[in-house]
Amino acid sequence: MATPGAQSLAQDGHGALAGCSRCPRHQLPDRSWHRAQPVPATGKLLGGTPPNPLGSPKCHFCLLAFDVTLGLPDHLSTLLPSRRFSFPSLQCFLHCFSPSSGLCLSFPTSVATNTHMPYLLPPSHPEAYLYRAWLLPSLPESAGGAGRGWQRPQPNMLLAERGCLLLWLLPSILRAWSSTDSRPRSMPCQQSPTKVSCKGVGLQKFPEELGQGIKHLELSNNFIRNLSDSYIPGFGQLEYLDMCCNQLEAVSATTLAQLPQLRSLLLGSNHLDRNFLANGEAFHLLRNIEVLDLSGNNLESHMAGWYISNLTSLRVLDLSRNKMTKLLAGTFRSTPGLRELDLSNNYIMEIQEGAFEPLQKLEVVNLALNSIQCISGFSLTQLRVLNLSHNALELFTSEEGVEPYLLQVLDLSHNRLLYFPELPKVNDLTHLNLSNNLIASLLPGSHRLEDFVLPYKEMGRFNRTVRPAAALSHVADLDLSNNRLELFPFTFFHSLGSLHSLSLAMNCLQEVARESLTNGTESADPSPAPAERTELSVCSLDLHSNALRVLPRWFFDSLPQLETMDLGSNHLQPCEGQGSDQGGDLGGRSHVPAPGDTCTPFYNVPRLKHLSLRENNITRLHPHAFHRTPLLSLDLSGNRDLSVPTGALGGLELSLQELFLRGNQMDESRAALPCLGTLRVLDLAGNRLSALPAGLSCSPLESLDVRNNSLKTLGKLVSRSHRLREVFLAGNPFSCCSLGWLDSLRAAGVAVRDLGDARCSFQDRSWNISAGITSSPRWLCPQPKGTGSLALLVVLVGLSLLSAGAFCLLRRGQKAPGCAGLRSNRVGVSLPHPKGEGPAQERPPDMVTKV
Repeated sequence: MATPGAQSLAQDGHGALAGCSRCPRHQLPDRSWHRAQPVPATGKLLGGTPPNPLGSPKCHFCLLAFDVTLGLPDHLSTLLPSRRFSFPSLQCFLHCFSPSSGLCLSFPTSVATNTHMPYLLPPSHPEAYLYRAWLLPSLPESAGGAGRGWQRPQPNMLLAERGCLLLWLLPSILRAWSSTDSRPRSMPCQQSPTKVSCKGVGLQKFPEELGQGIKHLELSNNFIRNLSDSYIPGFGQLEYLDMCCNQLEAVSATTLAQLPQLRSLLLGSNHLDRNFLANGEAFHLLRNIEVLDLSGNNLESHMAGWYISNLTSLRVLDLSRNKMTKLLAGTFRSTPGLRELDLSNNYIMEIQEGAFEPLQKLEVVNLALNSIQCISGFSLTQLRVLNLSHNALELFTSEEGVEPYLLQVLDLSHNRLLYFPELPKVNDLTHLNLSNNLIASLLPGSHRLEDFVLPYKEMGRFNRTVRPAAALSHVADLDLSNNRLELFPFTFFHSLGSLHSLSLAMNCLQEVARESLTNGTESADPSPAPAERTELSVCSLDLHSNALRVLPRWFFDSLPQLETMDLGSNHLQPCEGQGSDQGGDLGGRSHVPAPGDTCTPFYNVPRLKHLSLRENNITRLHPHAFHRTPLLSLDLSGNRDLSVPTGALGGLELSLQELFLRGNQMDESRAALPCLGTLRVLDLAGNRLSALPAGLSCSPLESLDVRNNSLKTLGKLVSRSHRLREVFLAGNPFSCCSLGWLDSLRAAGVAVRDLGDARCSFQDRSWNISAGITSSPRWLCPQPKGTGSLALLVVLVGLSLLSAGAFCLLRRGQKAPGCAGLRSNRVGVSLPHPKGEGPAQERPPDMVTKV
């Protein structure tokens, strides 16, 4: 016997449902709904009532969304082999499922005249994925009104109707599922007449359908696996092909033969190691290729050699990020025109003799991030750039020949060099990076064993008679940071006439030595240098993170071009200079030395513009410490308990633009800043300031950092600094009741960069409240004195007037002294009777004034 639901459908002309009771029974979760009244379509479904967007319910089934991309639910997969049913008259369901997306979508009500859906769960609903195409049957509304709305169906109809409709919908679901899986989800390519970009659009094969005339094609970040037997006649003019970051593992000669004009081929980050024999054979057809990228393909040395064995026109080759362990002698025999070669990030430990001999035009070589231990007999005279950083080099020597070396950039950083490398005497070297090595001496010709730290005895057998400084006449940038140097030998740098930037940071420098030509060192005395003193052309000098305690006067005299100097993390104490008001002759290099002559004179350095003295344990700046030194920026951060008394920055009033006093634990008594008329940037973070220095009133500040201090207010900061553009102020105990300065900042357009982290506090007797400044916590503050009394008086007067008015209204119709009695449209006035007398006699009605 058919269920009630099936009978009602049969009455509507859907007689095929009469046999629904014979469907296999399957336990489904009970998801029937009871509707009290419609709710908005955006209402939450769990625990709520579903809406009815299509009017009164006539259809007896509620279909919820099903996303085929998540796979079929278990209760659907069990019904696959059961039965087949055909319901051609159920047009509403045919329009409900969209074959393009496989989701339950809305449909017009005019399609199904007798039956339509009372409720559809939108596919975008966050709970749509929880229901997975459950068909929830319901009963029509009762005619009598009792139980109106959605009613709980009987158990026997639940199973029968669900099973039948699931079977009827199964073909549509499977078709949508299969169409979704077979169709690649790709974004449209960006195309111009000669250039097409299909980056990251989900392609699984070469786009053969693109138009002709394309010269530039980008297919990177897709899922293309092979270029075998692809028919691409429309790409005969292609010159540039980028297929990096795919899954490419097979390339056929048939495909590459259709690309006769190809000049640049980028195949990085693929799987070309899997079919390298066949692929390499196909690569032999690329006779016109000039740029080839085979990086990140897990290629071994012999594989890489096979791929490039016939590329005679190649100019740029990238073999980085592979598994090459050595360079064979014949690897580059077929690429004589190669100019740029990238072999970085491999496992190269050996370079066979003659490996680079065929490459007479080679200019740039990158061998960084390998395991090379020794470069002996370097003879690539045509090379201009050589990168050997991040290896295990302990030795670098070169051969002297007739031809001059054209080398301009040499990077030997992050190795294990024990001494300065032996460079060719004649070269064009301009940039030399020797940072992060084990170099302990800059004098390879020295005869004193204490100048070297040589862990291997066999190093003594090498001839160290060549002075490397003779080969550095063109060097402009020399980086010797993070080594083991203990002396600063001026004689070594004497022949470096082009040196512009020198870094000796993070070494073990303890003193600056003036060395003689016989490798002897003079004491670092502060006396003036002789007439033939050594002068360096260095403009930028980095000596931070050493152990320097004093720099003598002649040190600055030997650096007449010095503009930038970083002396952070040392132990230097500035000397006291002589101000112009004292009439001292600073031109004679005079100064007031500290006891024991342990201070460094930073005054009267005519070209020094940027000076860093951070973290030098400076506790006090002496007056005029930087007099006649036109500093633009000065960093004194990290000097705990630093005191900057009046006159300490004297002489910088008209030059200093940036001042950094961060993390010094200074209070306002230790920060006596003068009137710096050009100061734009001031960093006072990490101190104990409870008020801003008074000297800021005449500084045209643009950026101010006062984080992590003890400020409760910024006072009249805006009125003092009209050019202020940004402020950092978090970490201060601002008062919630004194935020007028914040209103002034906002009104002036000043950007408070960390306002979201700033907080204020309010204390009242035994409790303390902290709140974010952005939450406008001013309601916590007490009212000003007198405001509360005035408000109370206003309230009392108002209450009195209201009471009087209410009393008069209650006495309406009665005679009350001094009150106006309102009767109809006439007004009668009752006069108060005098003391000791009876009530006054009323006036006759004709004497009453009409209103």
